[in-house]
Amino acid sequence: MSRFRRTALAAALTVATAALSAAVGSAAPATAAPPTAAVALGDSFISGEGAGAYAPVVDLNGVAQSFPGWSAPNNNAYFCHRSPNASLFQADLPGIQARFNLACSGGQPHDIANASASRAKGRQVTAQLDQLRAVGQTHDIDLVLVGLGSNNSSFTFGSVAEKCANRFIADAWTGWWEFWAYLGGPVPQEPCSDADLATAAQFSAATAETTAAVRQILTTLAQIDADGQHRIVLQDYTNPLPPELASNFWTEDSRDDTRDKFRALGAERYAGGCPIHRASLAPGHRFSQGLGTLVNSVRTTLAAEFPTADLVGLNVQRAFDGARLCEQSGSPTGALATPIRLQDGPSGVFVTSLSGYDKLDIQRIANTCGTYFQTCQESWHPNAAGHRVLGRCLSGAASTATRAVACVRAPDGTVTVS
Repeated sequence: MSRFRRTALAAALTVATAALSAAVGSAAPATAAPPTAAVALGDSFISGEGAGAYAPVVDLNGVAQSFPGWSAPNNNAYFCHRSPNASLFQADLPGIQARFNLACSGGQPHDIANASASRAKGRQVTAQLDQLRAVGQTHDIDLVLVGLGSNNSSFTFGSVAEKCANRFIADAWTGWWEFWAYLGGPVPQEPCSDADLATAAQFSAATAETTAAVRQILTTLAQIDADGQHRIVLQDYTNPLPPELASNFWTEDSRDDTRDKFRALGAERYAGGCPIHRASLAPGHRFSQGLGTLVNSVRTTLAAEFPTADLVGLNVQRAFDGARLCEQSGSPTGALATPIRLQDGPSGVFVTSLSGYDKLDIQRIANTCGTYFQTCQESWHPNAAGHRVLGRCLSGAASTATRAVACVRAPDGTVTVS
């Protein structure tokens, strides 16, 4: 019997018992059971980054922050980018009456028990556990979706993506003799290696941080969930880029990305959403697999510490198979992830083509992302269609009888969870 059916049955038995007691005049009036809830905690892959239609977010002062403008400080609570299109709201969750998205784009393990604002580049929101406790005061929490680990004190997904994309763009537009074009000094132009993304020591530190944070979630749920029945789903990450680009993205104007300066190819890949060296793809996938190992290690450790906890691992690394950026020739059309998109100043207008831009134009556009991160923040995240797929993954994880499942997309678009 699923957890949601058990919850419904328990509620029905409570009502029946109260009615019988009232009939014989031997019991006080029954108290109505609180509504059931599903809650999302963690970072951008859970908050709905890339899925659009972002909702206002309550800040540290209790003020609901709506969109503050493209040039506002990026620590504004709104830029948690909590979307009603996020996977939590797309999943089929029988028995769940309310859903609460408490995740925050850029969220780190630190932010689970501490206000994000208390760390560098954090947002003006309270600790996610404080937000969870508030939900627990009015609702019976039956499901918690957690996505955590891709951002930590050692590395962040955003910094990894920025590093590899910037190297490609610099290589495409700037010759080795033209480093003077970058006012900040020389810009690396070689493909990303494994060590550029995260070292073994960094993964180890990130695993320890994430384990500690999820342990706090489990402990808090045990304290605030009165009936003690709740499933925690630990989701890992899917790579927005394929293991190999579609062949039409390999060369342009008779140039590939192994030679110096290839502007036409750079513009083509940017338009397709994948400004990246082909040689960076394999390290990128090993990085994603490392995140999967991290999340699985957290689940294994905590399952041993909390043997009665209903803790399920959800592997989504193959959830976007066949529909990643530049995996098909028409990308970004049909892709399940958002392309990298920049703005030329905080205008709200995305640059969709870099054709015809020179190196100084490229530098100016790239600097907008650095100064106003919200102008490029959605890049390389699941889009609304991607979150619908992840919602189907969550549906399977919420109802499974096993402790770990993998969500896989077939070539025909069918999604299975097993």
